[in-house]
Amino acid sequence: MRVWPTLLLILAGVLVGGTWSLHKQGAPRAAVLVTGLLALLATAGGVLWLLPGES
Repeated sequence: MRVWPTLLLILAGVLVGGTWSLHKQGAPRAAVLVTGLLALLATAGGVLWLLPGES
């Protein structure tokens, strides 16, 4: 099912935008780092899910 990786990559895009917005607004560093980490994890999950492997 190819819906989940697509949704993860969409979520990653939203989180990257949120990270940038938090950074520009001067949010606490911890909030920016946590949001960025979640964006990185969502991106990695979406990409890894699309890699060929055992079914």
